[in-house]
Amino acid sequence: MEKRIAAFDIGDKRIGVAFSDPFNEYAMPGDTYFRTGKFSEDVKAIARIAEERGAGTIVCGLPVNFDGSESIQTEKTLRFIEALKSETSLPVVTEDERFTTMQATQVLIEGGVRREKRKKSVDSIAAAYILDGYLAKIKKEKRS
Repeated sequence: MEKRIAAFDIGDKRIGVAFSDPFNEYAMPGDTYFRTGKFSEDVKAIARIAEERGAGTIVCGLPVNFDGSESIQTEKTLRFIEALKSETSLPVVTEDERFTTMQATQVLIEGGVRREKRKKSVDSIAAAYILDGYLAKIKKEKRS
């Protein structure tokens, strides 16, 4: 059996967490990690979350502008990813995260979740969308 895949939607205040099922067929949102304000502590915590859940790979959403160009947020996220790579022996890959937060927000709005409560889960749902995109890519590569 393959190892699970962990996915993270890295933000300035929160990090969305999602994991694949044991067969890497679908993504399930986990608990949102609230950042401490201490960069290295946050990096260590994210590495630990992935390792404790038995992940074999870490997928991090890469925020880019709508046209695909990099932004300040892209640079911040890449800095976090580089630190994460040196904190864990697991492979760390990136996946385009355009529209994932918008999709997650829309799902919560349609589900009638109040604005105050959306903050608790929107990032982890976005992480699940990031992971879905990655899983779809893997399946496509296996077929070709």
